[in-house]
Amino acid sequence: MTKHILLIIILITTVINIKAQQVEPPFWWTGMKQSQIQLMVHKKMIAQTIPQIKSKSVTILRIHHTDNPNYLFIDLNINTTAKAGTFTIKFIKGHKQFWQYKYELKNRAPKSEQREGFNNSDVLYLIMPDRFSNGDTSNDSKSSMLEKANRKNPNGRHGGDIKGIINHLDYFNTLGVSALWINPLLENNMNDFSYHGYAITNYYKVDPRFGSNQDYVNLVDSAKNRHLKVIMDMVFNHCGINHWWMKDLPSKDWIHHFEKFTQSNYRAEALMDPHASNYDKMIMSNGWFDKTMPDLNQKNPFLANYLIQNSIWWIEYAGLSGIRMDTYPYSDQEFMNQWLKAVYTEYPNFNIVGETWLQTVPQTAYFQTRTFPLTKKTTELGSLTDFPLCYAINNSLNENDGWTQGLAKLYMTLSQDFTYSNADSNLIFLENHDINRFATNIHSDMAKWKMGMTFLLTSRGIPMLYYGGELMTTGDKSKGDADLRRDFPGGWKGDSINAFKQTNLDSNQREALRFTRMLLKLRNANKALQSGKLIQYIPNNNAYVYFRIGRNKVFMTVMHNAKGPLHLDLKKYTEIIGKFSKLKRIGSANYQQIPQAIDINGKKAVIFQFE
Repeated sequence: MTKHILLIIILITTVINIKAQQVEPPFWWTGMKQSQIQLMVHKKMIAQTIPQIKSKSVTILRIHHTDNPNYLFIDLNINTTAKAGTFTIKFIKGHKQFWQYKYELKNRAPKSEQREGFNNSDVLYLIMPDRFSNGDTSNDSKSSMLEKANRKNPNGRHGGDIKGIINHLDYFNTLGVSALWINPLLENNMNDFSYHGYAITNYYKVDPRFGSNQDYVNLVDSAKNRHLKVIMDMVFNHCGINHWWMKDLPSKDWIHHFEKFTQSNYRAEALMDPHASNYDKMIMSNGWFDKTMPDLNQKNPFLANYLIQNSIWWIEYAGLSGIRMDTYPYSDQEFMNQWLKAVYTEYPNFNIVGETWLQTVPQTAYFQTRTFPLTKKTTELGSLTDFPLCYAINNSLNENDGWTQGLAKLYMTLSQDFTYSNADSNLIFLENHDINRFATNIHSDMAKWKMGMTFLLTSRGIPMLYYGGELMTTGDKSKGDADLRRDFPGGWKGDSINAFKQTNLDSNQREALRFTRMLLKLRNANKALQSGKLIQYIPNNNAYVYFRIGRNKVFMTVMHNAKGPLHLDLKKYTEIIGKFSKLKRIGSANYQQIPQAIDINGKKAVIFQFE
């Protein structure tokens, strides 16, 4: 036993009972494009047995052993003629039956392989479920779960759940978003800090404090009935240290081991740095994310198959419309390419966004498909989290005019879009669950907030709102992550402020909510603002002008972050607006003849439509 395994056992301060047997995936489907699956079977001394199946539809191709006699990995082939039902796997030891297990095949939903993912027509809404709404108080604490609910503890569980999201699906329709990205809902049976969901202890089970697997299916179905997509937050880089297999690892190389605790350096730029040391690359990829988050070794072929099947299982089981993959650069990149290929083979119209938390455009673009083919293997990842643009928005509104300062920072960042193979597929945002709230960064300045929101919902990319952002919610990371993840007002019985019913909102909250709805309504009604060509002009005196050009409509956005008025000569934009005769300022009812110039007050973002 290595020193590291001893460390693991010490860290697990509460004994967790391991199930007597475990078979995963727990069931599968007929009619899948990939006809072969690999079962992971966990039972004491199961490796001493020989599995047998008597079926014309399902056959055993191979049996794999590891260095742990309590595991078997069984490759099955499911014939195209297989019907839904159960079959028995008998485990024979000598001439006697040691154990048997009934395995189920379900009918695949009709046309499920044609499931459409999210795209530029969508606006995502990011929810931290524990902090959004408590719809079922009976599941706040569970006897089988180590951490109990305590809403008074900022870092504890507050009781938000799946039922709370279902109860407020109409809110999302009224707001105008079309897809819900929900932070991980899977079991996190950890001693503390379990609310965020990123220390998974069971990859096939929803945390009972959020609800059940069936509750998750009900959420997706209910969302679809309201034309809302659901995007699942997945974590492949690490698991929680209390995962059931950590008490009995399937193989010695299931996780990355060190003589003493070694944390990732979190420097993903080392992966593309031509001067990087192998040591830095290794620590980046193999170091643990945290003492309670063991780093998974995706070079292990059995773990690789396990994770690939798990994601396909959830897509098929829950009817997902997308995946957000956490800590994308931290996982083995050859494996990630293998995973992407497997998912897109089964679901060609699906979409996956990878969390690529890097500082610069080239470093971010490195992980997108068809970028830098001379220095890396081709990947299938299309959507990236655009942190460079997020930082540019947040910083630009607090800066004075300059060559690369102020609104010129937006221009400079977008001017590097040639680096991406498809910048339009980037996920763009002002804030998320890991960084300062946008309202905090701009000191709750309503004028700046409106400029940021206008840019977010009229620029290129797939916009994402973080829950409460539509209310100008504040949060400072220097005060701890919990300050970024405050309870949504009205999500708990007895809340004095209720955003769902719009009771007791202050004037800023009301105006922010109204403005967000207005922008979303405009974007949703116009494909030019979703996927139209972006043309931008070099900013001058902290005034920035850009156009979104659709087939029949053209929109011009003017951002003016100076105090004095702006007199904008329209002759400069003749190449775009020359064929039009009228313009309308969004918010105004009527069109007018296009004047030679327009005047805009200071600290404003204004949108014009031409016809």
